[in-house]
Amino acid sequence: MAFSKEFKEAIINLPIAEKDKLLLRLLRKDEKLANRLYFELVSDYSVEEEREAIREKLDKSIEEASDNYYSMGYLSMDVRTMSGIINRHVATTKDKIGEIDLNIYLIIGVMKSNKSRILNSRSQKANRLLVAIVARIYKILLLINKLHPDYRLEFHDQLHQLGEIVADNPKLMHTAIHSGLDVNWLLKNDIPEDIEHIYKEVKAMGFLR
Repeated sequence: MAFSKEFKEAIINLPIAEKDKLLLRLLRKDEKLANRLYFELVSDYSVEEEREAIREKLDKSIEEASDNYYSMGYLSMDVRTMSGIINRHVATTKDKIGEIDLNIYLIIGVMKSNKSRILNSRSQKANRLLVAIVARIYKILLLINKLHPDYRLEFHDQLHQLGEIVADNPKLMHTAIHSGLDVNWLLKNDIPEDIEHIYKEVKAMGFLR
């Protein structure tokens, strides 16, 4: 929503006490903004410490989801819940490196812990999970491609490990190929410069849904 110059000036010229009341009222209705301001103004933890705390939460969530496995549908819901944990962390800390790191960590953990279940499942819900995983890998590649080249090197080992996870699971590999995702992009850390164009074309053809 765009604000007019007059409106901005009117807000700036409000009495400080009135602005404080309005801010607190807005924060009660905007949890993301409240969390963001709390992290910046009050929290004693660094972005890296918060990232490590999320990694520990993911460890526990992956373990619980795998130990209490019921069906592919429930596993998909568990993965969405864990994705939400990452998204909230990123919204709070603006942790661009963590967004990539934690998403890779999530995929590797889930696929390792549930490989045999996925391979033995014939349900459509397993396919939905795999499509969601491939879509998330595309997201990871898009995010990495936006980083400065020096930062991209940091993900070399993680991308290679992710590529091995894909290649080692025939069903996931099939879904990746069907969705235009070349596993060599991961194994060789060789992301195409036009990855965003590739992603848009794949979506336009009706894949990743």
